Amino acid sequence: MTEICVLDLIIWHCLWQLAIWLPLWFAPLALLVYVFGTEHLFVTQGVFFSKMAVVTFGGAYAVLVYVAQRAVEDYGWLAPGEMLDGLGMAETTPGPLIQVVQFVGFMGAFRLVDELSPLAAGLLASVVVTWVTFVPCFLWIFLGAPYIERFNRNLSLKTALTAVTAAVVGVILNLAVWFSFNTLFGHLTVQTFPGIRILIPTLNTLDLPALIIAAAAFFVLFRTKVGLIPTLAVSAAGGILYQLILRT
Repeated sequence: MTEICVLDLIIWHCLWQLAIWLPLWFAPLALLVYVFGTEHLFVTQGVFFSKMAVVTFGGAYAVLVYVAQRAVEDYGWLAPGEMLDGLGMAETTPGPLIQVVQFVGFMGAFRLVDELSPLAAGLLASVVVTWVTFVPCFLWIFLGAPYIERFNRNLSLKTALTAVTAAVVGVILNLAVWFSFNTLFGHLTVQTFPGIRILIPTLNTLDLPALIIAAAAFFVLFRTKVGLIPTLAVSAAGGILYQLILRT
């Protein structure tokens, strides 16, 4: 009898949270569909980032693999170099790294929306993608947080989460490779095989200063044990020096 009561409470809790958060999540999308139509960029971005919030695990670094591939290669909202700029800004400013999605939404709408001014379109898109990215997170938190200790005692679930963790490590490695290639080479070609996408750099487009800065940062971090902040500062200074002095 007690177990039945507990189950009823869990069901009512879940239904109550869904009743709160699902309308908050989907009402802005419904309004965008009503105003602009189902094929509009705002709606496409809202649906895309909603799916991202549902199907991606492992934190921002794992999510950005999916975002970079779809936003750059499939939708064409921004160029690979601009995606790198977004990641750089997210890394160097306060706040969660996932805020790079705001930059992606802004750039796509700034270029591709005709009904509004570029700035207004970009600002609206940045608000939309931020909303549909973060509201689902609150839904998952309020649904699952009261039962997290019970989940931790479930051996089968812990084993599954361990497998997810291992997969996330591979996804983050994929992100590192994608960003590294797009940073170091000015042109890449993509070879697609069943279930596999391989990036092939054009060797004569190698950015030698970027390679030197990256190699120096790697050496400083892993051989001399200098802290992260000094390493970032020196790397940024090297890039600024190259841009302002050596290239003029």
